[in-house]
Amino acid sequence: MSFPIVVLISGSGSNLQALIDQSLQGKLDITISAVVSNKADAFGLERARKAGIPTHVLDHKSFASREEFDQSLQEVIDQYQPKLVVLAGFMRILTDSFTRHYEGRMLNIHPSLLPKYKGLNTHQRAIDASDKEHGVSVHFVSAELDAGAVIVQARTQIEAQETAESLATKVHQLEHVIYPLAVKWFSEGRLTVNHGKAFLDGQPLPESGADYKEVPA
Repeated sequence: MSFPIVVLISGSGSNLQALIDQSLQGKLDITISAVVSNKADAFGLERARKAGIPTHVLDHKSFASREEFDQSLQEVIDQYQPKLVVLAGFMRILTDSFTRHYEGRMLNIHPSLLPKYKGLNTHQRAIDASDKEHGVSVHFVSAELDAGAVIVQARTQIEAQETAESLATKVHQLEHVIYPLAVKWFSEGRLTVNHGKAFLDGQPLPESGADYKEVPA
């Protein structure tokens, strides 16, 4: 069996689709063992089913606390014994105990050039700040929201008449390039994290991660 991962989603699952596609094309030697969503109507579940991937729905609203939800989520994930957990548009703030359990083996993608614009509405915030560029970051997940070691970033220019919607479209295209790349590095044993610092091929990455245009695939 190739490198086993579990993907967590809340919505359309376009990054999940990018991983599925690259796996089918032989560019990624991974097995997506399961896809888990906290929303039953997430379109990403349909993407998974079409690809023959087992799916699970855990409605966070049916749990009395965040801790109970995360404990149940952990139990579902661990039955597949994944070597990596991939958050692909999973819109939940995770508890400390959950993030500690998967420390060093859980990735997230965030639509900003971290450490800028943690949280939501990143595209509009970049426009409102008159930024010249915007982008997306893949990072290890830590207990602090969007604060884990950055692995790789991709950038795009903010044009004069840019809207949050047009900027989101450009950023999505970049996401589908760099997320599979980071997963590939991890699955090949090239990507690690130590004391809050990301390493690629044994070399420490910059605080902003690698620029995907400047690194080997």
